[in-house]
Amino acid sequence: MAARPFIVAIDGPAGAGKSTAARRLAARLGFAMVDTGAIYRSVALAARRAGIAFTDDAGLARLLPGLRIRFEPPPAGDPAAGQRVLLDGEDVSAQIRTPEMSLGASAVSARPVVRAGLLELQRRLALAPGNRGAVLEGRDIGTVVFPEADAKFFLTAAPEVRARRRCDELGARGEAAPYERVLAEQRQRDRDDAERAVAPLKPAADAVLVDTSGMDLAAVEGALAEAVGARLAEGGRRR
Repeated sequence: MAARPFIVAIDGPAGAGKSTAARRLAARLGFAMVDTGAIYRSVALAARRAGIAFTDDAGLARLLPGLRIRFEPPPAGDPAAGQRVLLDGEDVSAQIRTPEMSLGASAVSARPVVRAGLLELQRRLALAPGNRGAVLEGRDIGTVVFPEADAKFFLTAAPEVRARRRCDELGARGEAAPYERVLAEQRQRDRDDAERAVAPLKPAADAVLVDTSGMDLAAVEGALAEAVGARLAEGGRRR
């Protein structure tokens, strides 16, 4: 029986640098990249388009089976753009990154019916045939999705630093937002994610904690790659 892919779990709150660090790490290692946050954002977008409230469990349960969510490489010639997110064949990479969909993702991810419905999808994407390894980022990868992950990290940063990063990200897309509003929305999402009854945001007991407040992307990527490389070298897989 072939060995399963080497699994890297990266968890943490919004703005800690998970998505970018995971994408760069996956590219560096030649691993598949599974952005679970994008999956929940896609569910929120689909629910909004279908007129289904984020708290309507029955409606969400009807919606989920018909959704087709997949990832594709970035457009040719623009690797920095990151992988594309397709919802029912439509590229929704930009639509799911709005502040509204950030809060929507937090809301739908708190619903047990959604988490249960997407668990198998996340695992299937990571364990797909041909994957040498996979990097997954989210809020419960190391605790729920892959508690047996071979390497686990929990990225965090000071709230003010995370809010500033979010403002810069929105500004780069031409969606400038007041810092105070972004900080308030982020704190609300942090509370929602940490206090939800199902799979609350918290580091796995065996996760490596990384405070990215004073680190640039290269430093974060380097720290994660060094830790993963050491585990790969020692054959440190969990079964």
